[in-house]
Amino acid sequence: MAINLIAQNKKARHEYEILEKFEAGIVLQGSEVKALRARRSNLNDAYCRFIKGELHLVNAHIAHLETANRHFTKDERAPRKLLLHKKQLEKIFSKSAKEGLTIVPLSIYFNERNLAKVSIALAKGKQLHDKRETLKRRTMEREAQKAMKNRSY
Repeated sequence: MAINLIAQNKKARHEYEILEKFEAGIVLQGSEVKALRARRSNLNDAYCRFIKGELHLVNAHIAHLETANRHFTKDERAPRKLLLHKKQLEKIFSKSAKEGLTIVPLSIYFNERNLAKVSIALAKGKQLHDKRETLKRRTMEREAQKAMKNRSY
């Protein structure tokens, strides 16, 4: 599977416990696709939200290109509609409403068919002690791997 990763939300994996992932299409204008190909996007502080029954990616930064027509450019952080199947939308909406889960964008990429996709996840916020525990576990695993690698027979 050859995906071309454009932007990644590294903070999301630190702040949230990822429960379930989804792949969504994204509605873009031509100049926005060109900006993504030039890797001029950022997912920091981005989140997903339901607006009028449709899921939107809010606060994701996709820069303007200088070559784009000025009349058709919109706000760089404007909400962008995400494309999912109806059953997936219902599932995400019910879990976020009933269980209080957050919908977090993880990454933007081009798939093998060269279509822009957004990887989103249903996530549960971590407490401070959970974050510390995760960091501790990662360092222990890293040290164990290093010890196994340096061990000679």
